[in-house]
Amino acid sequence: MSHTLFISDLHLAPQRPAIAEQFFRFLENDAARADALYILGDLFEYWIGDDDTDDAFNAQVIAGLRQFADSGTPLLLMHGNRDFLMGEAFATACGAALITDPTLTDFYGTRTLLMHGDTLCTDDIEYQKFRSSVRNPAAQSQFLAQPLDARRQQALRLRAGSEAAKQQKREAIMDVNADAVAAALRVHDYPRLIHGHTHRPARHVHVVDGHECERWVLADWYQRGSYLRCDASGCTAVDLDG
Repeated sequence: MSHTLFISDLHLAPQRPAIAEQFFRFLENDAARADALYILGDLFEYWIGDDDTDDAFNAQVIAGLRQFADSGTPLLLMHGNRDFLMGEAFATACGAALITDPTLTDFYGTRTLLMHGDTLCTDDIEYQKFRSSVRNPAAQSQFLAQPLDARRQQALRLRAGSEAAKQQKREAIMDVNADAVAAALRVHDYPRLIHGHTHRPARHVHVVDGHECERWVLADWYQRGSYLRCDASGCTAVDLDG
C-alpha cells in the first residue's frame, strides 16, 4: 500500500554512532519502500552552517541521504530548533527539498499540517525569545561569518546552557500550549497535525470549533528510532529495533 513516513528529532551526532547506524539502516530498508520521507526538524544535534560539510560525520550523513534520494524516494527536510541553519547548499548535497514550517499538504485524501513543533510551545517564554533572536537574519549572518571552530564552540556552549535551563523548567512549560495548537488548526482550516520537538510521542484528538482534529507527536531518537507511517487508512507509529 502507498504510504509516507515522518521522522524528527534524530539529533544525530558522532557521540551517538549507534543511532546514526540505525538511521542508515532505516534509509536502506523501511524508508526505501515509502512514497516519500519527511524529516521534520532536528536531524542533527546542531548545525553550524553549510560550509561544515567536510566534517567526517556530517559527510557520512550527507552521503547516506544522497544515496537514499538517488534511489528515487523523495526526501523533504524541515528546519528544527537545532538545525535551522541548514540551507539550500546542504539540501542540494543531500538531494533533498527544504520545506517551510508550517507546511500544509494532502496525504491520501487527508489534509495535513506539518510543523517542527517548537512554535507551539508558547508557555516557554524564555525559549521563544531565544528563538526570535537566533532566527534574526542579521544574527545568523554574524554567526556564519565566524570561523567554524568558533561557531562549533559557541554551539556547544548553547547546548550546555539549554540543557541546564531545562532542569529548572516545569515539564508542562516545554510541551505545546493547547491554545497555540487550536490556533494553528483553526488558521489552516482544521487539518490533521504532525509535529515533533517535544519528545512526547502520542496521538491526540483536539476538538476545535466543533471540528475533530488528530495530532500526532513524533518520537525522538535518543534511545531508539521511531517513525510515523501514514497511508489512506490513517497513521501508525512504528518503533525500530534497537
